[in-house]
Amino acid sequence: MHHFPADVTSFVGRRRQIADTKRLLSETRLVTLTGPGGVGKTRLALHVAAAKRRSFHDGAYFIELAELRDPALLTYAAAEKLGLHTSARPVIDTIIEHLASREVLLVLDNCEHMVGDCALFVDALIRGCPKVRILATSRQSLGLNGETTLSVPPLPVPEPDRALSPDALAQYDSVRLFIDRAKAVLPQFDLRSQDSAVLARLCRDLDGIPLAIELAAVWLRALSLSQIAERLSERYRLLDRGSPAAPTRQRTLRALMDWSYNLCSVPEQQVWARASVFSGAFNLAAVEYVGSGDGVATEEVPHVIFSLVDKSILIREEDTSGVYYRMLETVREYGQECLVAAGEYDATRRRHRDWYADVVDRFEAEFIGPDQDAWIRRLHREHANLRVALDFCMGQPGEAVIALHMATMIDEYWSILGINTEARHWFNLALEASPEPTRQRSSALCLSAWYALLQGDTDAGMQQLAEAAELAERLGGVGSRAFVTLIQGMMALFTGELESAASLLGDALSGFRAKYPRGELFALSQLGLALGLKGDRERGLAYLDECIATAAQVGEVYWRAWALWATAFVEVNHDLERAEAAGIAALEIHGRMGGRLGLAFSIDTLAWVQQRQGRHTQAATLFGAAAATWREIGGSPDYYLPMRTVHHRHASETRAALGADRYEAAFRCGYRLSQREAIDVALGSKAAKTTPRPAEEKTPLTPREWQIAELVTEGLPNKDIAARLVISRRTAETHVDNILTKLEFTSRTQIAAWYTAQKYDPPVAD
Repeated sequence: MHHFPADVTSFVGRRRQIADTKRLLSETRLVTLTGPGGVGKTRLALHVAAAKRRSFHDGAYFIELAELRDPALLTYAAAEKLGLHTSARPVIDTIIEHLASREVLLVLDNCEHMVGDCALFVDALIRGCPKVRILATSRQSLGLNGETTLSVPPLPVPEPDRALSPDALAQYDSVRLFIDRAKAVLPQFDLRSQDSAVLARLCRDLDGIPLAIELAAVWLRALSLSQIAERLSERYRLLDRGSPAAPTRQRTLRALMDWSYNLCSVPEQQVWARASVFSGAFNLAAVEYVGSGDGVATEEVPHVIFSLVDKSILIREEDTSGVYYRMLETVREYGQECLVAAGEYDATRRRHRDWYADVVDRFEAEFIGPDQDAWIRRLHREHANLRVALDFCMGQPGEAVIALHMATMIDEYWSILGINTEARHWFNLALEASPEPTRQRSSALCLSAWYALLQGDTDAGMQQLAEAAELAERLGGVGSRAFVTLIQGMMALFTGELESAASLLGDALSGFRAKYPRGELFALSQLGLALGLKGDRERGLAYLDECIATAAQVGEVYWRAWALWATAFVEVNHDLERAEAAGIAALEIHGRMGGRLGLAFSIDTLAWVQQRQGRHTQAATLFGAAAATWREIGGSPDYYLPMRTVHHRHASETRAALGADRYEAAFRCGYRLSQREAIDVALGSKAAKTTPRPAEEKTPLTPREWQIAELVTEGLPNKDIAARLVISRRTAETHVDNILTKLEFTSRTQIAAWYTAQKYDPPVAD
């Protein structure tokens, strides 16, 4: 399963809803779980998706929409979760093309605030992707033909006026959930030592809403069961006087939220409300800045955060980059209401924007250094908050220029993760809103032109680059002019004008020298490539070596990776050993950083190396893996003229050596590899390193296992393998597990890659 958040608590009850949702997913392509906030739609969807993920050959993806404020970003968010780097064409077209032949489960969570846009998105997927099934959660249906809705009810509660024994009471899911959460905060909690009637009444008063039950249970740290029930009843009486027409469940959750809020100290209330401006996850430093101020000292915030986690207002998460916090959407909405009521909404959002403006400035200052990987991971984790900060700028008169500045400062972040279409979205909005002739505008035009160039949108890129050049000349500044010259040089390089490219990139390098290290490394890597491709190999390699050495001195890896790749490109027709070593080193770095554009270039180039070494099946497999990556990023070697010629020559020679059928078999095998598997094969994993040999020679597998490996290569699941060989499904599963163990693999796709190489590659001469 891909990109699924870990469930923060154990799952209790819902057997019938789980079974119904599974059944409906097998019968229809769109199932929408509906119900009020806090009723448990998300958790039910996650549980079902986890149980069903093995039924979908190409996995399941969780797309969280609550963090989006702008419906225009819906397709970008979906593409990001799917690992797609989009091209200049509409993002929805890229998504549909990617999913057209894939068997995937998509979970769209929290659709209600953009239900119309979600409906259009889902309808397009249903029409264009016949094997995709969608599980949505929303407070209302999407209103599409063919949609099946399943209303998620509250958990069953004990009947009133009926005395129940502890054992009988524990049969109700609402009671079991309360007990489960109570033991998490009070390990000695025992149903038999409690007043059963009070617990039954409390679960009824909470209307069986899971979120309400969980929020109430945490107060057992400070209050008795009777005190919780009594205070909640008091809150109901207040609400009844104020809004008796409100739906019962809405009043239930509102009462619980009000009650929880009122039991918080004033600093806790203020931090709860102020933290509601965050989207997705945020760290302690961020909430210290945004949550402090009037009534809350900065040094108080960590203690307040600890208390809010203790009260289940905040959810704590931890990964290799540190500890983060997030709010459930219902809790966030309540906090935002309180923030608006206090008149602090705009000021708090501005503090939020200011914090992330500072984050991107620090990224710009520290990126050339040893912490590049950590910075990319951090910004990726904070992507939702970057969107909120940029959106705030666009909604405030005169502040779009800050959005231009922020989007420009994280240039490498957009590029490494290939978020080029979204970057252009923000640039275009901000450029339209801030037409003043500023250096920020010149830089933004330059970058937007660069992303257009990467996506093959040359006309748009040239138009923006011309305006950037005119501005840079008018405003002056060595750095601005060098940046424009750099992108002009890249445009010449991509269109095959190598003499012009070398001249322009040389001029850019002179402008960057000693003053602008990011630009200097960029120019060094591409000047070396341009010189090498136009026949000045020694000078080209000298610039590439300088780039690699300079980057190594400061711990920089991103531009080092591009210089290594360029070295492989230049050397593929001269020094195969050096070309392979440089290509592998580049691939390792791009793989670690998650840079798919770099992966596509590197895998493709390593395919050329394999072809030149006579390993034709391996080359065809890598061509397939590269093609899948190019497709996912919305790119193509055809966008880059020097690469296009070399790519097609090596691919044609590989096809000629293998024959069309064998080439296509290996290509398809590579195309089905996951990103991690493709990297493993290209780097020389066991699948790649095993000496190719004809099928009749000795292999680690038994004849039956070899037969099953062939069927796995055909793409058959275990049940179809069992039917084909007239064996039990369990026996087929055992054989597949044995193959994975013997070959030290982790996936069926790796088996297919290994089998293809074994069957088709002739022995390599010593």
